[in-house]
Amino acid sequence: MPSSQKFRDYVVAQFKGELRVTTRKMMGEYILYADGKVFGGIYDDRLLVKPVPAALAMLPGAKKQLPYDGAKPMLRITAEQIEDSSFLAKLLDAMLPEVPAPKKK
Repeated sequence: MPSSQKFRDYVVAQFKGELRVTTRKMMGEYILYADGKVFGGIYDDRLLVKPVPAALAMLPGAKKQLPYDGAKPMLRITAEQIEDSSFLAKLLDAMLPEVPAPKKK
């Protein structure tokens, strides 16, 4: 089931209007970018982030879930955490230094 535009808009708004958070639609889902780096995505109306050390530290009880078949597991952000926009901003700030830069083409 593809993710809804409404859920995507809600998630992006919860990042406190961070202008650096953008999305790209891909096969019915949304890839999340910040400062040009992929840090997560919206899959089946679930917010998932890469399991970098900072995210693992800030989300100790987070469930690892597959965004789609054959993908690497990612950390699920709960509905309560999505509602906490200050937490999302802190999570993003902690994660970005650890998220790899995009590969040069």
